[in-house]
Amino acid sequence: MTVETAPTDLIEQARAWAAEDPDEQTRAELEALVAAAARGEQTDLADRFAGTLEFGTAGLRGALGAGPNRMNRVVVTRAAAGLAAYLRDTGHAGGSVVIGFDARHNSDVFARDTAEIMTGAGFKALVMPRTLPTPLLAFAIRELGCAAGVMVTASHNPPQDNGYKVYLGDGSQIVPPADSEIADRIAAVGPLADLPRGDAGRVVGEEIVDRYLDTVAGLAGDGPRDLSLVYTPLHGVGGTTVAQVLETAGFDAPHVVEQQEHPDPDFPTVSFPNPEEPGAMDLAMALAAETRADLVVANDPDADRCAVAVPDAHGWRMLRGDEVGALLAHHLLARGRTGTYANSIVSSSLLGKMAAAAGQPHEETLTGFKWIGRVEGLAFGYEEALGYCCDPEHVRDKDGVSALLLVCELAAAAKAEGRGLTDILDDIARQHGLHATDQLSVRFEQLSDIPATMQRLRAAPPTALGGLAVERVEDLAEGSELLPPTDGLRYSLAQGARVIVRPSGTEPKVKCYLEVVVPVGADADGGVDAARINAAGRLDAIKADLRGAAFGPDR
Repeated sequence: MTVETAPTDLIEQARAWAAEDPDEQTRAELEALVAAAARGEQTDLADRFAGTLEFGTAGLRGALGAGPNRMNRVVVTRAAAGLAAYLRDTGHAGGSVVIGFDARHNSDVFARDTAEIMTGAGFKALVMPRTLPTPLLAFAIRELGCAAGVMVTASHNPPQDNGYKVYLGDGSQIVPPADSEIADRIAAVGPLADLPRGDAGRVVGEEIVDRYLDTVAGLAGDGPRDLSLVYTPLHGVGGTTVAQVLETAGFDAPHVVEQQEHPDPDFPTVSFPNPEEPGAMDLAMALAAETRADLVVANDPDADRCAVAVPDAHGWRMLRGDEVGALLAHHLLARGRTGTYANSIVSSSLLGKMAAAAGQPHEETLTGFKWIGRVEGLAFGYEEALGYCCDPEHVRDKDGVSALLLVCELAAAAKAEGRGLTDILDDIARQHGLHATDQLSVRFEQLSDIPATMQRLRAAPPTALGGLAVERVEDLAEGSELLPPTDGLRYSLAQGARVIVRPSGTEPKVKCYLEVVVPVGADADGGVDAARINAAGRLDAIKADLRGAAFGPDR
């Protein structure tokens, strides 16, 4: 029997990569793969060298491992060198770059490599004092007057992943064309041995953490603080920061889920460390039932997102991101916060109505805080994926810590009146109509099927969904005066309903975002309940029709 060995050029590529890899572990991993491939054994060597991990507006994110298509010290070193070249070429030579890191595998190592490359390139590297939340890094960029910031994190990705998030000096994530300009400079980086390396930079003192804590705690005004709270950081880095902010703001210490209290890069109690995922909040809700808590709050592992669960007639219910966004907007508008209220196009249309009723401007953006954070005069911004910007003056990114504090403040005020967060949501529905949202996501094995699906919808758009006429079709790829081009379709349906279809930016999926609006009758309680039942039926009908129109009956 003939043994098929890996192509010679692939073997040589891998050997050359291993020769300049400074990491003993990934070098040994790659050498073992090369030896196995040379013997004709099946390996993933081809996938590791199928291309390079793409640098985009979210920076880098991928599975840890050896090779250009993985997250490792070679890839991170090249990314740091490319970023340094970009900063130098855009007039920031000699400036400061602040570097943060979470508790994932190798985050501290990647942060140190970045610092050494930055100092070697003539920049001042400022390294955060320990594992800390992503919003604290975003805060530090402007607080310290830096030219850029780097956060080593993969947010709520699986444990085998890590990432590299880049901010510029205004504290916002990068947007085009900066991403491609940095990517071009990364591609131009020569051999690692030729890159000058400096020292590991200066560790920023704990005072930057204290300034952030005081700034966030200061968002809460005077008011009730009686609230029994359950909290989980989901094995991430938010725990200490959240506890200190709550204490400074006058709240009692929360009941913390013990099994998830401390940072653990393996996230052993959850299959996926995202509070939106089924099962991720089970331990927190069980603790809430045991302690008879008023509220459950959670952060994702880098604490830039905030999840909320409330008691209802059937136990505990996770609030959707759009519901939390409406609650935070209600709270800030009631306090007189002026400025532009913004959310992504895939989030609920409710925010625009709330802002208009309060005489405040509203703006829609493309998906992602790289766009929301750049809205001029931003007062509050959110996206449905549990991301909220409650203090854009200091953090121009989503911040799960400040959002958590303001949700607690609102819940405590409601409790003092014998009410809960669901009562406030009912009030909002009575004023603006019940806005109910849902999602349909379909995963594809073949990436080529995704553009084919989008093209099929462009060529033959549905005329009705869930019994509601499609009144308008917008191809978001064409762009508009208000939105840059993006791959997506927006269907405006009768009675205020809408559907947006877009490829996922991070997974091999097509995502569909559904919204229906149902007027609420005069009956104080039954009106909202009836509207909610009506909305659920409409969403189910739209979802069924959309699945058939977009993906076929087999999906």
